[in-house]
Amino acid sequence: MLDFLGLPDGYSERDLESAILREMERFLLELGAGFTFVARQKRISVGSDDFYLDLLFYHRQLHRLVAIELKLEKFAPAHKGQMELYLRWLDKYDRAPGEESPIGLILCASANAEQVELMDLNSANIRVAEYLAHIPDMVLLQQELHRAVALARERVIQHQLPHYTKISGESE
Repeated sequence: MLDFLGLPDGYSERDLESAILREMERFLLELGAGFTFVARQKRISVGSDDFYLDLLFYHRQLHRLVAIELKLEKFAPAHKGQMELYLRWLDKYDRAPGEESPIGLILCASANAEQVELMDLNSANIRVAEYLAHIPDMVLLQQELHRAVALARERVIQHQLPHYTKISGESE
């Protein structure tokens, strides 16, 4: 929930980043315990090209860097490639001895759950999260909650049902 940033309509990624930095203490509390701020617009040079990672944190309990890339649009497969480049660079040039490999968080306006699942982001140490710039109305919150509960129930039922084969009617 990023409504505490007080962003006007039509804000840019730079506006979002600046608002987060203004509200760093609150943002760190939203992320959870153990995060420390490392850099804003971390310059990553690869060959003759420069890239800029939006936010870089260190997580004390995980002993690893956490790269955060902010997206105003919905998640796109290209975001995975961008984050993989950043994570590999951080792993090679910025990881200190004794630290775990860095992880990435793509914080975007929306994401298609199936698309995210098919991208196999876990194997690349990347997570995708959606943010809400403003608290939605109660009806929308209730609809989303009911949809999430129904989806969770469906997944539980699918994993609990035994698999049956048609050959001689025996279960697997």
